[in-house]
Amino acid sequence: MGADRAWELCANLMRRKLSELNMILLTYSRLSHLLRMSGSKASIFRNGTEMKHGAGCCVQLKRFQGMQSNGSINKKGLQDRQKQQMARGLPKQKPIRDVKQVIVVASGKGGVGKSTTAVNLALGLMAIDKSKSVGLLDADIYGPSIPKLMNLKGNPELNDDNRMIPLINYGVPCMSMGFLVPDTSPIVWRGLMVMSAIERLLRQVEWGSLDYLVVDMPPGTGDVQLSITQNIPIAGAVIVSTPQDVALLDARRGAEMFRKLNVPVLGLVQNMSVFQCPNCHHHTHIFGSNGAKQLAETISVKFLGDVPLHLNIRETSDKGQPIVISSPDSPEAEAYRKVASAVIQNLEELTR
Repeated sequence: MGADRAWELCANLMRRKLSELNMILLTYSRLSHLLRMSGSKASIFRNGTEMKHGAGCCVQLKRFQGMQSNGSINKKGLQDRQKQQMARGLPKQKPIRDVKQVIVVASGKGGVGKSTTAVNLALGLMAIDKSKSVGLLDADIYGPSIPKLMNLKGNPELNDDNRMIPLINYGVPCMSMGFLVPDTSPIVWRGLMVMSAIERLLRQVEWGSLDYLVVDMPPGTGDVQLSITQNIPIAGAVIVSTPQDVALLDARRGAEMFRKLNVPVLGLVQNMSVFQCPNCHHHTHIFGSNGAKQLAETISVKFLGDVPLHLNIRETSDKGQPIVISSPDSPEAEAYRKVASAVIQNLEELTR
C-alpha cells in the first residue's frame, strides 16, 4: 500500500470518528432540550406521546437531577459536562523527556521576525545564566529557518534508541525539518503528514537535559499550534509582532488562541520598533509607534520589550551568526537580552 493511500485511509477514519462524535453531541443536546421543556415532569416527544415512567427513564432523569433548578437545567453544569465530553477525544499532555520548561515563540503573521527573535531569545537565555542549558526546536515545517539562522547543515544521526541527535552550534542543540530535506525542496504535505512530523520532532529527539526548550512556531493559529499545545505542557508563549496595525490584529488572535488553550502568555515583543539612520541617526517609526505596547495593555499581558529595525540584525542573521553571539556589546544584542530577562522573570512569577 502506497504512503498516500495509507494517509487517505487514516483521513477517512478520522472523518468517520468526528462524525460519530458530532452525532453523540447532537443527541446529548437534544436530550438536554427535552429535559428543559419537561421541567420536573416526564419528557414529551415531538409526536406528543408521553414517556412511560420505566426504570430506564428514571435513570436518565436522575442523572440530571443535580443540574435541575426550578424546572430548568443548570447551565454551568451542562457546560461542564460538554467540556468533559470534548476532553475525552483530546490527547493527554506528556512532558518531553529531560526538558524542564518549554517556551513557544509565535506570531499571528509571517514576516515579523519571529524566527530571528526565537534564535536570539534562546541565546539570550544562555547569556544571562551560563549554567542553564537551552535547546531550539524549529516547528515551522513548511518554512524552516533555524538551519540558516544557526549556520547548521547536515542530517541528524540516530542513537541506539533510534532517537535523532540534535545538531549543535553556539552551545545550543537544534532540531528542524530543514535538516531532513534539501534546502531548495518544497515540503508539500497534507495535514496528517505534518502532524506525524511534529510528533517525531517532539518525541523522537535526544535533547539531553535542558532547562529551556525554545520552540519556533509557524505563523498563524492552525493545526501545528493546536497539536503542540495539546501534546506537551508549555510553560509560556511569547508573541512577536511589529507595531503595524495589520500585524497587531493577527498577534492578538495568536494571544487569544493560547489563552483558550490554557497556555500562559508571557508577553509581547515589539520587533522592528524603530529605524535609526546610520548617517544622521534620525529615528523613524516605519511600522508605527508603540502598537505592540498598547496591545499588551489592551489584552492585559506583559510587554517584554522593543527590538529595533537594524541592518546589523539582518546581516548577522543571514550569515548564521546571531547578533547576541556576534555582537554581544551592541544595543541590538542588549535588546534581546532584556527580552530574555523579562521572559525568565515572568516564568518565575508563574511558578511561585
